[in-house]
Amino acid sequence: MRLQDRTAVIIGAGQSPGETLGNGRATAIRFAREGARVLCVDRDLASAQETARQAGQGATAFEADVLHEAQVQAAIAEALRLWGRLDILHYNVGLSLAGGDAPPTEITVEAFDRVTAVNLRGFVLAVKHALPVMRRQQAGVILSISSAAAVESYPYVTYKATKAAMIAFTEQVANQNAEYGIRCNTILPGLMDTPMAVDTRVRHTGRTRSEVAAERDAKVPLRRRMGTAWDVANAALFLASDEAGFITGVALPVDGGRLVQIG
Repeated sequence: MRLQDRTAVIIGAGQSPGETLGNGRATAIRFAREGARVLCVDRDLASAQETARQAGQGATAFEADVLHEAQVQAAIAEALRLWGRLDILHYNVGLSLAGGDAPPTEITVEAFDRVTAVNLRGFVLAVKHALPVMRRQQAGVILSISSAAAVESYPYVTYKATKAAMIAFTEQVANQNAEYGIRCNTILPGLMDTPMAVDTRVRHTGRTRSEVAAERDAKVPLRRRMGTAWDVANAALFLASDEAGFITGVALPVDGGRLVQIG
């Protein structure tokens, strides 16, 4: 029960369609089973409700779209209304191919703006509204999902740029809020077997899921197999818990050794 009596807001707790579990849903389930009261936030209310159902332990769904600041602010306010505290903010929203991301020579203004708004601006706005609460408490944990794409070769310009910016923003928030007892860290998933990573590529390429999965598996040094959402959820649990109480400003790879191989 490492998160006993903690209040967590997970933005992006639903998931896109696919055969496997997404990072946000797995993290919500993991947090709830460790004793946290979890607000499962997603623009798809039905998906958030399914996450809350699977998480149990009093988890609650809330509808909000990170493209709208007022809705992000409302999610933070809802956690305070329900439980009076905000101990953990976890930003799990991300967009790449589904938002029209492309190589630098092919990117459109519309796609660039949309992916940036979801990946980076939404994170900044969530932190904007969480920080005053956590500063008053003199405690809090801010987590996010960046990506190994931030530091490795990646073909699509906006996803890479925004995920790299998330690392810089994480460092800034950690540095400027350490005096308040607030920790801020980000996770860099590598090649994961999640609906966003695999099933989205299946839909966009017309290849079979087994073909996409096999190609990705072959690139992972550790056991030649992608990670799962549970790997990301376990990393988030550690960073949210008191076991990581002296860790802040860190970008933690969860990638089966891929970044080490590249380095």
